[in-house]
Amino acid sequence: MTQPESPLPQPSRHTGERWQPRDWAVAAGLFLATAPVVLWQNAQVAVLWDASYTLDSAMRIAFGQMPYRDFPFSHAPLTFLIQAAIIRLTGRVFFHQVLFAAIMGGLGTVLAWRIMLRLLRGRIPRAFTIALLLAAPLTFLGIYSILPFPSYDCDCALAILAAVWCMVRLDAVPKSLARAWARGLAAGCLICLPLFVKQNMGLPFLLAAAGSVLFLLCANRLRRGNSVSDPAATPALAAVLAGIAVASVGALLLLHCTAGIRNYLHWTIHFAAQRRMPGLASMAAIYSDPSLFWTLTAAAVALALLHLRRGAGAHRRWAAFAAFLLLAAPFLVTLSALIRYYDDPDSFGDAFVALWPFIMILAAALPVRNLVRQRNLTLRTMLPLILLAAIHGAMLSQQLWGSTYAIWPLLAILIADLLVFLSGLANNRNVNRWFVPALAGVASVTLLVGGAFYTLSEERLSYINLPNGPVEHSAFPQLAGASAPGPYLPELDELLRYAAANIPRTDGLILLPGEDPFYFITGRTPQFPVLLFDKATDPYSPEQIAELVRARNIRWLIVKRDLQIKEDVTPDRAATLELLLKQFAPVAHLRGYDVYRRP
Repeated sequence: MTQPESPLPQPSRHTGERWQPRDWAVAAGLFLATAPVVLWQNAQVAVLWDASYTLDSAMRIAFGQMPYRDFPFSHAPLTFLIQAAIIRLTGRVFFHQVLFAAIMGGLGTVLAWRIMLRLLRGRIPRAFTIALLLAAPLTFLGIYSILPFPSYDCDCALAILAAVWCMVRLDAVPKSLARAWARGLAAGCLICLPLFVKQNMGLPFLLAAAGSVLFLLCANRLRRGNSVSDPAATPALAAVLAGIAVASVGALLLLHCTAGIRNYLHWTIHFAAQRRMPGLASMAAIYSDPSLFWTLTAAAVALALLHLRRGAGAHRRWAAFAAFLLLAAPFLVTLSALIRYYDDPDSFGDAFVALWPFIMILAAALPVRNLVRQRNLTLRTMLPLILLAAIHGAMLSQQLWGSTYAIWPLLAILIADLLVFLSGLANNRNVNRWFVPALAGVASVTLLVGGAFYTLSEERLSYINLPNGPVEHSAFPQLAGASAPGPYLPELDELLRYAAANIPRTDGLILLPGEDPFYFITGRTPQFPVLLFDKATDPYSPEQIAELVRARNIRWLIVKRDLQIKEDVTPDRAATLELLLKQFAPVAHLRGYDVYRRP
């Protein structure tokens, strides 16, 4: 006899507001598993190129220089303001930034787990276990696990997680109208926050969230008067819009009174888009991976099998088993790639990251399906669309392969939402008892094992030189906590000793290309507008640089020969050096640097 179909449990109106002891235990376990990964990463390699830009920019802000007004600055301010505050409060010690990254990384994993638990609880069986399974890989794939130093991408991912957490909590019916408004206002304010951490992620997230709220308010208004509308959701959604308006106006007023709105928009929108915005063909290339043909075909057949409503129970169980194998195949093939490419981390990294377009395409169908099939429309209904907007915004920097390092928690949340959809599609007690937990287990093992190899092999850091040999450290206390294989830190120490003995602190200098956190270590005040000579941060032509050197009476030029980054991305390096060397004479030839002085 066939088992009678059992409808899925409906989401509770009070889904886990109060933490239980096991919640605290899991949260502590995830935090204590993620933070040591970040600390271990920092004990292996410090990426001087990225760390120097963050720390030296934070130093000039700590000295009182105003970004966008006093010097060109193409990034949103919050990451640098936070690091400037840490420098002002705790001093110039690199380990303080490492500790910040470890704490934020642990909090990001815990926050992603709570979001997934909120999405799953009351909608699928064994929600607590499945949420834990999906959160476990984030110990290696958390926001700060892959690039373990202060970064705007990582901070923006944490801000998005905080906003999503507030958004998914709006589904619960509050005890009072005041609480509904408070939750909505908090969600609206946090929805604006990512924009001021990293604009290419935060702006699409803000637009998608605000557009979703407006759409839901209109839909609820059209459905008012019948059973499908949810009048309790309207005050919270209106409060979200109010929170977005309040936070936006407050941020604009603050910018007007400090850096100037026109300056901010010029550098963070117009200049940044001009230097980093990829073409449409480059963005679409992520969906041209050959593996998508068979993975999407397998997923389509699996969905068709789960949708079967006829036949005996045994036939339906076999159909469900076949659907499970088809949906698990992309994860299992990715996991098997680790065996083939164990000695080739770059090739495995490509195979591992190829899971992204497969999952994003499946997740893109969820909002459409939810709008057609669901009667009670909430902000959670539109969550996949909002997350996809943020993910594609992140890829505006480096497309798929280079941009995922901080947003793996968003992928885990998309997988959780897909599991809810698959559970509802199966809609059978015997199937749901094993189908969703087994699929979650396959996804978890793939992401955990593959993510551990991807992170610990430093494949994402292949843009820098990582020589075989012992890890070196700096003798300067300001670089406590910084480690890197190769000669880069000892050579930097030699430069720092030379500068302390020969370069007066009041003399202006420039470092080409600016790979080292020189100003953070020495505490000197930057006197040149550009600290890192990269196309995304340097707006000047070689002729303008030479003129600014004369106008600002820059006395010293330090050129780094032995770069940690593999490719010197200095714009027009040869032309710039040719013009500068007409003004400077060589005075020292250190192991990794050439030092010049203006006569």
